[in-house]
Amino acid sequence: MPLVTIKAPENVFTAEQKAAMIDKVTEAMISVEGETFRDKTWVVYEEVPTGHWAIGGSVIGATAEST
Repeated sequence: MPLVTIKAPENVFTAEQKAAMIDKVTEAMISVEGETFRDKTWVVYEEVPTGHWAIGGSVIGATAEST
């Protein structure tokens, strides 16, 4: 069973954009695994709160209170 996790910053994408991502990722997996895996392919979309992301050791969106 393929399991794909998408993590994105909180409140960046609309519900429609999230649904489109899930659909396209599912279709990408099916193009590799085959149609028989459609009902076995899980896609999880997780939103990560501001201040819980870091790039190169620098927290993205952190405030003085959250650090």
